[in-house]
Amino acid sequence: MSVAISVRLPDNLACALADVAANTERSKSFLIQKALEAYLEEQADLQVALDRFKDPTDDIISLEEMRVELDR
Repeated sequence: MSVAISVRLPDNLACALADVAANTERSKSFLIQKALEAYLEEQADLQVALDRFKDPTDDIISLEEMRVELDR
């Protein structure tokens, strides 16, 4: 199932979207969907990182400790 959503874009963004759509032979809807999926995934990753950063029980290690740990 899909839902139609209407958005207003500034002229420069709409032109850039149209250019990318033409150059990639993809629809504007496809490109907007992929961009939104990527954005939402990034936001989810950011929230996980912030939650871990704020968790006092989650150990914080130095960059040097991480390098040693990864070289094993």
